[in-house]
Amino acid sequence: MTRLLRDAMSHFATGVTVVTTHFEGQDYGMTCNSFSTVSLEPALVLWSIRKESHSHLAFTQSSGYMVSVLASHQQAVAMQFTHGTQEERFQNVPTERSKTHLFDPHPQIAGAVAWFNCKLEQVVTAGDHDILIGRVLDFGSHDGESLVYSQRQFGVFAPFLNK
Repeated sequence: MTRLLRDAMSHFATGVTVVTTHFEGQDYGMTCNSFSTVSLEPALVLWSIRKESHSHLAFTQSSGYMVSVLASHQQAVAMQFTHGTQEERFQNVPTERSKTHLFDPHPQIAGAVAWFNCKLEQVVTAGDHDILIGRVLDFGSHDGESLVYSQRQFGVFAPFLNK
């Protein structure tokens, strides 16, 4: 059943993000496509992490996290943050430090088309995952195409032309 459910869910196209945090002197990061808006007033977003993830403690116990929405040319970055040690994940990936979290500055992936620096507000247990709800403290974006993931493939959004 799990495999069939994954196959069916793969038809839902999502954006691709890398979520990062800084916890106990180390940077943590992982590719995530479960990112979503919860509320505009107040500005809240969410994403989910597997309870068995090696990064679970860092993300659920840190002060917050940074969500970097990857640009269409950052497929290699998305893949790099899916496996390996935390040091390997960040190797040769340019990052900038958030200025909002002065005590635990979260890394932001350089070249991302948008970013959201969040304070962890709530952790909600849901099956084999935890949902991390964050208050957006700072954010930014610039022009560019976002990386999209659907049916286990990366791509870009191609809008219909109205004629």
